[in-house]
Amino acid sequence: MSLTLKNWTRLGLGAALASTALAACDAGEAGESAEPATAEIAQSAGETGEGGEGGEGGEGGEGGEGGEGESGVAASAAATDPVIYGAAIAIAEAHVLAARDAHAAGETDAAAEMFAHPVSEVLADMEPVFAAQGVAPFHELFIETSSVVLGGGSAEEIARRTDEILAALRAAAGRAPDNGLGEAQVSAGITADQAERAVDMYRFAAASGDYGPYLDGYGFYQAAKLTFGRDEAVIAAGLPEAAGALRAALDALAGAYPDAGRQDALGADQGKLALAVANVDLAISN
Repeated sequence: MSLTLKNWTRLGLGAALASTALAACDAGEAGESAEPATAEIAQSAGETGEGGEGGEGGEGGEGGEGGEGESGVAASAAATDPVIYGAAIAIAEAHVLAARDAHAAGETDAAAEMFAHPVSEVLADMEPVFAAQGVAPFHELFIETSSVVLGGGSAEEIARRTDEILAALRAAAGRAPDNGLGEAQVSAGITADQAERAVDMYRFAAASGDYGPYLDGYGFYQAAKLTFGRDEAVIAAGLPEAAGALRAALDALAGAYPDAGRQDALGADQGKLALAVANVDLAISN
């Protein structure tokens, strides 16, 4: 089922991007200015800059049900671990936040891909886990929004659809498995996971000079900030040292990821970024 959903997503987005390119060509022949979707983007819905099947990042390879998928999240572990379960949801949130902001920055193709990518990267592998937790499928929201972006949807419509997706993800998060971990531990763990992914992607982006890894990392930073912002009081009460370390890490990432647009240079101190997330891990383990 997961493999079928992944393949359907990639084929569907590829066809949509291809039709956009054809429409752009027609517009060009009529004297209008339009930029067609690139062949690189149309090749796969899973190549924004992350690992898996030919991406530029490094987040793991293709996995079957229960194994680690493109996101590096093991669905079998997510079935019983609320941190891993929540991290999977946060990865989807990260893509949606990055897609929304990339669209606002005029990066239409990247935004369309980022909206669709979570379906193949994480939601397909998590489908049996969600079903076991009583969560109804909601992947259509991602695909529909991706199509709306390609169809020239307004910023207001994309923002509304983003909020709808985030609400569905929050509802799914509310059905996380319970293994006895406290709320502070769970929230801190999810935030730390996203912050670490943001640091990793910044390294890939700085090394390659490509926009995709940067946009991925921007999304992970935004997801970390969103998670921490929701639960800061809980984390501070239960894990005050970890809360302080998370604040410092998010401050460092804010300088690395000023916005979702293409950057002229990526000059953030990567040593400081790595140290910041290492301090988070240490604080949580303590």
